[in-house]
Amino acid sequence: MAYTYTGSVHTELLASYADDDPRFRTHDSPNFPERDTVIRETQLLRKLFFPGCWNAPEIVEDETALHEMIEELGDQFCRGIEPYAPECLSRPVDAVLNKLPTIRRQLKQDAEAAYKGDPAATSYVEVIRSYPGVHAMMIHRVAHVLYEYSQPAYARELAEAAKTATGIDIHPGATVGEYVFIDHGSGVVIGETATIGDWVRLYQEVTLGALHFEEAEDDEQMLKKGYKRHPDIGDNVVIGAGAKILGPISIGDHVSIEANAWVTDDVPAHTNVFIKHPEQTRKPDTKHNG
Repeated sequence: MAYTYTGSVHTELLASYADDDPRFRTHDSPNFPERDTVIRETQLLRKLFFPGCWNAPEIVEDETALHEMIEELGDQFCRGIEPYAPECLSRPVDAVLNKLPTIRRQLKQDAEAAYKGDPAATSYVEVIRSYPGVHAMMIHRVAHVLYEYSQPAYARELAEAAKTATGIDIHPGATVGEYVFIDHGSGVVIGETATIGDWVRLYQEVTLGALHFEEAEDDEQMLKKGYKRHPDIGDNVVIGAGAKILGPISIGDHVSIEANAWVTDDVPAHTNVFIKHPEQTRKPDTKHNG
């Protein structure tokens, strides 16, 4: 089927582009090399969100070109949803497209969090084009809207495509706040019922997972579905590489969790969680010394 978009999001996006400052290169778009190892939905999304960084300068000034790209994205969404829910296409597709300006604002905040949170970052363009955490957040913020509009299967397909590209596994059901930065990202897992606040920074191999699973009442081989089993992370939290935050627990605001920590209980605000490291013992290599 051919999707027809009748909303006004193209007008909102044009206004959003006009407000961009030079950090995002929206009004001065160099010809970057193409990156084609992503699905078509991702190609369209990154052009719509950051046209100056992904070789789409034409949509910044041309409302017709912008509308056509939005409509193509809507058609891609319809094709993805139709095998699962052929009777329920327009409502979730319209919902995602209408939220593109809001998601774009959030992604600019994520790019800011990445730039400010990584001493190695040299520019916003580098962050947008190269950082896997920004890519993963872009797909997650779109997939989460589809999940909220009762399209979990297609939302999961988008999430898996992002995981393939980045190594970051965010279930589309997870609720993520603003200014979120996943640094390095490989091996990060965020479960379906997890929530993450604002200005949260996660490092590689962090798991926001379940500790125990409940069985369904009528089938001992079936695990229970649809209940809270993942942690809630507050605002201004840093979680170090390899840390495991497990179960429906609460991590307060302004908490720092050290690398490789194993946390299964609530952590109050303004707390540092760390592992008590044993002393290192070093012995000289007598075979190579003297």
